[in-house]
Amino acid sequence: QVVAVYGTLSDLLSVASNKLGIKATSVYNGKGGLIDDIALIRDDDVLFVCEGEPFIDPQTDGRAQEELTGSHTDWLTLNVGGRYFTTTRSTLVNKEPDSMLAHMFKDKDAWGNKQDPRGAFLIDRSPEYFEPILNYLRHGQLIVNDGINLLGRYCLPAPPRFFLPANAALPSGVLNPLSLQNSQPAEDHSPISRKEFVRFLLATPTKSELRCQGLNFSGADLSRLDLRYINFKMANLSRCNLAHANLCCANLERADLSGSVLDCANLQGVKMLCSNAEGASLKGCNFEDPSGLKANLEGANLKGVDMEGSQMTGINLRVATLKNAKLKNCNLRGATLAGTDLENCDLSGCDLQEANLRGSNVKGAIFEEMLTPLHMSQSVR
Repeated sequence: QVVAVYGTLSDLLSVASNKLGIKATSVYNGKGGLIDDIALIRDDDVLFVCEGEPFIDPQTDGRAQEELTGSHTDWLTLNVGGRYFTTTRSTLVNKEPDSMLAHMFKDKDAWGNKQDPRGAFLIDRSPEYFEPILNYLRHGQLIVNDGINLLGRYCLPAPPRFFLPANAALPSGVLNPLSLQNSQPAEDHSPISRKEFVRFLLATPTKSELRCQGLNFSGADLSRLDLRYINFKMANLSRCNLAHANLCCANLERADLSGSVLDCANLQGVKMLCSNAEGASLKGCNFEDPSGLKANLEGANLKGVDMEGSQMTGINLRVATLKNAKLKNCNLRGATLAGTDLENCDLSGCDLQEANLRGSNVKGAIFEEMLTPLHMSQSVR
């Protein structure tokens, strides 16, 4: 409260009592000095009044109280994916001290946890999956609400090693969805169906990165789906139908695409480093991004692949294997094919202007009906 100081010290105590709703008996300055004469008060002084108890510095009182009660009993609010949860530090720390949540809130500000304007700690995770974990930390039992698909843990936009340790006491038959050790799901050999995956897509915000690393989609029909920016690193996509799918900027690094159909798929800015696409069909695919983001297929196994008519301007196929591949009528202008194995590859009708073929193996390759002349400087082998 800001008050006007006038009259005597008794007048000041009377005003303070009325303003603060207490029976003020003593006045102290900011350093704890007892004021017994109103003439000692300066214009910019901050005063503290009390009902007779000794002076306690507010700046040290908070720390002393925290030391007295313990920092782990503080109530706090979590903003998990836009939904608010109120709990205590002891709940997050004591039950599973080796969990990531315990490490995040064990020591105040140790992790630099971000807070929203309401002071709630921000956690960018799905609230539907977080609620059972919080309840488990509260009373030791994992209770999953109806409608929550435990398979959803596989496609959570988070690393699998996050909230709970692997030895958490979960019910029989329920795999810890976010284990520190069991990063491979028990049903890993069962392919995820189109229906399940579409459900995951619909439940995930468009701005969230969906991580599907190492998952099994073998033989699934994922055609015409919007799969932009999804992380399929090391996933099993063999014999999948990805025709007309939008895989713009998707990460297919080391993924198994053998025998898959990607005809007319949008592969702008796709990352396929060291992926295996042997025998796949990529007819009429678009790898060309108008913004200049180039697709990266460095070291990929494209043996026997059919990429006829694809737009691959500026694509990186360095040291990739394209043996016996069909690249008829492809636009490879400015492409990097250095060290690429093009043995018996059909490049008829391709545009190879400014393409880098240095060190590539062109034994038995077909260069008929080329749109632009192939200069000797482009290939040295």
